[in-house]
Amino acid sequence: MLGSRSIVFVGLMGAGKTAIGRKVAAMLSLPFTDSDQEIESVSRMTVPELFERYGEPEFRALEQRVILRLLENGPQVLSTGGGAFMNAQTREAIAGHGVSVWLKAELDLLMERVSKKQNRPLLKNPDPRAVLERLMGERYPVYATSDVTVTTRDDRKEVIATEVVDALCGHFGIPAAGAPGEVRP
Repeated sequence: MLGSRSIVFVGLMGAGKTAIGRKVAAMLSLPFTDSDQEIESVSRMTVPELFERYGEPEFRALEQRVILRLLENGPQVLSTGGGAFMNAQTREAIAGHGVSVWLKAELDLLMERVSKKQNRPLLKNPDPRAVLERLMGERYPVYATSDVTVTTRDDRKEVIATEVVDALCGHFGIPAAGAPGEVRP
């Protein structure tokens, strides 16, 4: 059903786009790509270094170019950075070459997950919780335009990944994989 389109994960940092994306890719026997890793590979710099040296606008422009290039290589599962889907041209490219999946998460879960890593440039702030709340207010209405929304929570990655595949089946009008006697696409 995907043809040459990609499954593109969007959502805030800490939602599990990479972890769940890898599981979904394995379940569907598709390659997995993380746009942040690809950006780091082509720039030979980490995302925090890029933010520090060039600022967020320049990083977003590079992110957009990388995602547009990656979308030409479908079908695949693609995990994007939290701000990528905020760019109208990137959203348009994802709509044309992919199926967007928003991993929606509650604030407490995101805080618990992002507090474990110090590589979040947007959270280098005295009040990271307030930053995340602000980002949720700005980004959730845009993320809500995704083709598929799956609420993530503190559960096994396999459980959330199965829910994503089932939601994708529903999006394509295929019976969900979890139903007895039916097979996964």
